[in-house]
Amino acid sequence: MAHSLKRKSPENGDNLLFNSFSLDDLNEDLFERVLSWLPTSSFFRLTSVCKRWKSAAASVSFKLACSQVPSRDPWFFMVAPSLNQSVIFDSAENSWKRLNHPNLLLEDSNKSCIPVAASNGLVCYRTELGNFIVSNPVTGSCCELPPLNLNSENQSLNAVVMSASFNDQMSYKIVLVFGELPNLSFKVYNSSSACWEDENALGRKVDDSSSDCDSTDDNVVYFLSKAGNVVASSMQRSPTKQYSSVITNKDGQEIVYFLSSSGTVVACNLTCKSFLEYPRLLPVFCEYSIDIVECNGEMLVVLLSEFLESTSLRVWKFDEANRCWQQIAAMPASMSHEWYGKKPDINCVGAGSRIFICLNSPELCTYVTCDLVTNKWVELPKCCINGEVMEFMSAFSFEPRIEASV
Repeated sequence: MAHSLKRKSPENGDNLLFNSFSLDDLNEDLFERVLSWLPTSSFFRLTSVCKRWKSAAASVSFKLACSQVPSRDPWFFMVAPSLNQSVIFDSAENSWKRLNHPNLLLEDSNKSCIPVAASNGLVCYRTELGNFIVSNPVTGSCCELPPLNLNSENQSLNAVVMSASFNDQMSYKIVLVFGELPNLSFKVYNSSSACWEDENALGRKVDDSSSDCDSTDDNVVYFLSKAGNVVASSMQRSPTKQYSSVITNKDGQEIVYFLSSSGTVVACNLTCKSFLEYPRLLPVFCEYSIDIVECNGEMLVVLLSEFLESTSLRVWKFDEANRCWQQIAAMPASMSHEWYGKKPDINCVGAGSRIFICLNSPELCTYVTCDLVTNKWVELPKCCINGEVMEFMSAFSFEPRIEASV
């Protein structure tokens, strides 16, 4: 609690030791600003330090100070097969943590909730009835959104994305993309108006140069089903990644990306109300597992494939100018070789310049991070709770913010 300050004397260059001071000597505003820069994991310990810290942790001005911190190292909200665990991987401390607050999402009426999207400090869940709940995993607060009314009750749900921001107050949007290609539509929930907006149709972009890979071609045999199951293997996608999708904002245009039933990437421009399909990464006869992520405002594709008795995990970016895919990162062969023949499924999420990857198969369960700047790949340690090794199917990335309200 006590700190010493040293300042170099301009006259003789000697170091002068000033009187020690305590954080308790700071006025309330400065005191809360100092606390706001602590790692979010320390929030759970603030209330047990002393009465002043406990009071600061609960104050409105402290939450405002926290909102002014530009960014925080991401947490990865882990999804277990049983869907009843509240475990996160704290990238700031490089450790696993279990959230201790009561999980309001496990009330009797909401036992079937699964996470489907995340943004900033919030996570969005979908109930068995098709309704949505938004929660702050750090504080445990949650809110159920109004029921969703669709023009057609039988429309298939392709994508669920979320975007949240904090200006004067927390606001967020949830975007749903429905339909079967080429008949797509989208619907938006806006927290500012607390209601679902009218449904909007999406038209195929006229200059779509990738229309030759239209997934409606009856002569093509596809390996990746709508739910992500690869027909020719035992790969199975996590149910939380059934709506695998991301949202970006390019030049003021919001674009939602999702995987079609054939494994191609579909880009839905919400501003222009149009969509297009990107060219296929691999031939349809190649067996693979694929997922999409958002990193630093760009959509990337992570692809796991087998070729010539080897397995490769690579990251691709679409070059809009040349209308082709470019590889930007690849896992070292020494790491990916052990996955050959095990048919793992990948479920990925992006955070800044980092990608978090869950690999699952009947024989394998592991978690890897990739730093796109350094092309450094790291396998994370196993997560143990009460002496038992935990396995997770997927993860959602969010910034841990106690000021994020629902």
